[in-house]
Order: sequence, then C-alpha cells, then structure tokens
Amino acid sequence: MNTFDLSTLLLAPLRCDDALTLQQQLFQRIRQAILAGKLPAGTRLPATRQLAAELQVSRNTVIAVWAQLQAEGFLTSDRQGSRVSPIAQLPQPSPDPANAAEIRVASRVTQLRSSHRTLNQEMALRPGIPALSHFPLAQWRRAFNRVMLHQPQALMGYGDPLGERTLREALAQHLALARGVRCTPEQIVITEGAQQALSLCVLLLSNPGETGWVEEPGYRGAKAAMRAGDMRIEPVAVDALGLAPQPEDWQQRPPRLIYTTPTHQYPTGVVMSASRRLTLLAAATKHQAWIIEDDYDSDFRYSGEPIAAMQGMAPQTPVIYVGSFSKTLFPALRLGFMVLPAQLVPHLRPALHELLRGGNRPEQQALAHFLRSGDFSRHLSKMRRLYRQRQATLRAALMQQFGAKVPLLGGECGMHLVMQLPASLADITLVDQLIQTGYAPGALSGFYLGEEKQQGLVLGYGNTSTSQIGNAVAQLARLLSL
Repeated sequence: MNTFDLSTLLLAPLRCDDALTLQQQLFQRIRQAILAGKLPAGTRLPATRQLAAELQVSRNTVIAVWAQLQAEGFLTSDRQGSRVSPIAQLPQPSPDPANAAEIRVASRVTQLRSSHRTLNQEMALRPGIPALSHFPLAQWRRAFNRVMLHQPQALMGYGDPLGERTLREALAQHLALARGVRCTPEQIVITEGAQQALSLCVLLLSNPGETGWVEEPGYRGAKAAMRAGDMRIEPVAVDALGLAPQPEDWQQRPPRLIYTTPTHQYPTGVVMSASRRLTLLAAATKHQAWIIEDDYDSDFRYSGEPIAAMQGMAPQTPVIYVGSFSKTLFPALRLGFMVLPAQLVPHLRPALHELLRGGNRPEQQALAHFLRSGDFSRHLSKMRRLYRQRQATLRAALMQQFGAKVPLLGGECGMHLVMQLPASLADITLVDQLIQTGYAPGALSGFYLGEEKQQGLVLGYGNTSTSQIGNAVAQLARLLSL
C-alpha cells in the first residue's frame, strides 16, 4: 500500500504555545485519525525523517510518537516502515438523537431519582447543615497537625478496614458515656458517613426482594439504600410516640430490616417512647429482624441530657447503631460509624475486610485525638447553646408573622423545625419560590413514600444566623399571605 500523505490530516499547524506539547498534539491527531477510520488498517505512514521535515519539528518528536503508537497497538513496524494495525472500528454516533441506541442501565436507577438540588450551603433555612463558621478550626488543625507530625508516613498506606483502632477505642468510650451504647471497639466499623453505613447494612443483612420498613415520613437516604439493594420498601407510620407498627404489619409484611430514628425522628422530631422501643426490640427479636437505629441530630438536645440510644436498653439487642460526624463537626469530613451487635461481628468481619479498604487514616487519627482531648464535647456544648438561641429566634419570628395559624413540629432537639401547612398549599411549589429568593427549606411532602402526604416546610436553622432568620420568615409570610 502506498505511503499515506498526512498533510491532509494535519491541516492546523502544531503550535508550541498550546497546552499540549508538540509530541502530544501529533500523537492525538494520528490516534484520532486511526480511530475514526481516516487511516485504515494497512496504511503505510511516512518515514520519521520525512514527516519531521514536513511538520518542521524534531525527528525525535516523531520517533517518540511512533513509539507510543506502537506501544498502544495502533502501529506495527518492520524493515519497510510503519503501518496502521488492524483494529476494530468503533460505531460512529448517530447525528439524529431519535436513531441513537437505547441507553441501558439497571432497573433500580429509575427508583433512585433524587429530589436533591445543587444549592449553596450558605442559603438560609436549609436543613441538615451545621453552623460551619462556628467550627473550632484551630483545635481541629492542631489535632491534625499533631497526627501528621508524629506519624505521617505510617498513615499513608492502607489501614484496618474496620477503621483506626485509636478512633474506635475513643468512640466506644464516648458512645458509652454520652449515648448509653453498649459496645467494644471490635464492634465498631468506621464508614464514610452514615449513608455508607446504611448501604452496608442493606448489602450484608438483606437479600433482594426482602422487606425493609422505613418511617413515614422518613429519611430519604434510608429508602435510597434499600432501593439500591432491591428491597421491598414498606412505609410504617410515625405518631407522637415514634414508629408505630401494628400487629398486622408483623404478620402481613414482616421485615428483614427496620430503619428508625428513635431519639430524634427525622423530620418530625418526635422521640420514641421507652415502651414503644421495648416493644419494637421484642418483636424484632421474635421475627428475626434487624433494627437500624440512626442517631440523627440527637446530640443537640435542649432540655436535659440527650436521649439514650435504644441499642443500650438491653444486652444483645438486634440493633445496628449508626451515626456520623457530618452534623456535629462538618459534612465534608465524611466520617461515620456503625456499631454491630457482638453476635454479628464474626459473621460480617470477612465480608467487611473484602469490601472496605481503611482510608482517611490521618482524619480518623485526628478525630480520635479530638474526642479524647475534650474538644469534641466542648464543641457540642457550644453548638447546643447556639442552636437553642437560633431556634428561639426562629420560633419568635414565626409566631410574630403567623401566630397559631401554622403549627410547628419538633424543637426539643436537632437543627430544624417543621412548619405544617394546609393540604391546599403545595409545599414543593412554595420551596421553589423561596429558593428563587435565596432561601432553601425542605418540602415535608418529599419525606413521604405513600400517596397521603402532609404538606409543610422543614426549616433548618443550623447554618442560618439570627440576622437572616427575620428576613427569611418575612419572605415566607409574603408568599403564604396567611
């Protein structure tokens, strides 16, 4: 076959001032020409000396390009020169979208459509964001620098898949004192936030098609984890005493997993009564179901001590206790944990070692120091005072604007209030209008799985300053006109 004239493929000259080197530019143009079929298999390319002269580049540049093309299998060389290797031709995309091939994804993807929107975390009233400007950055930097000063190289490799031993020890001590959790460090698994812990629970404790109970209304992340595991999701109503399964629920739709937030139900804020907890523990044990207890926001309780965890109410409860530091410290830290029942640990440890790789080691070590030094407890105390003040300001502003026209849910704990709305008002539409004016509350209806949805607004005050609250509530009043 005759030598191919590359001049037609190199219409634009190679430029020294481009982001790519001359060698990279030449390589990419010839490689793309081969992939597009413009240089068919068997095409003989010009000699390196000839091409270098035509392109006015160093011959070494062309030789390096030829060597890279040979290494990747695009060219073959012999005594007669270099030729394009036989390669499969990729199908060219259709210019008409209607004729494009159907995109195939897993069927569960259609069930994982998120209502999440990319919003500025500084927007007032947005729930789930702590007071980031009040984070004790100096103390955290000191803890992190201390770790990196003493053992930087040792922390660069893979760690224990279950998490750094120092953090699990510090966390076991903290959970026992602050939350009444019964556990040893061996029962704790460090995760990348609570969401990974939920996904692991579904992956390791359920099979596709088995039933998972979720609170109604309840946390969307738990539903997403169960959907990803191809579970059958059943909503169970929440009343003033927490999750309220009926006897027929256990008979007609027995669960494999039960997700609940007993110490601070999200989003309604109710606390599950002691009697309801003990009944749930007994029924779960009888039906061989596992309870996932998500300790959401319960560190920020404003009257008395934080409610103790359900996990610690009896020895060997069927409870996987899940938590994270996204609200107590900051979301980008991506550190959470789950506390496994002791009887589960030997059964799950091999799988966990296969699934996890033990990363974020400097951050884990820094967090262990942060816990042991007392900085974490001092930060929580400071945030409780701050959030109590912000909630009082929000309540006062709502009362001034609406009086008793709009009932509020929650408030004894956490970083949000729920403002109930009449059924005639579409909370999603209202949220869209508020976002346009710079405020980002959540729509209560989005937390429901069934057809009957209470309308309302989830008003976050964690990262909303007292100076922003008045304007936000005034804007809400203008839109509602109640």
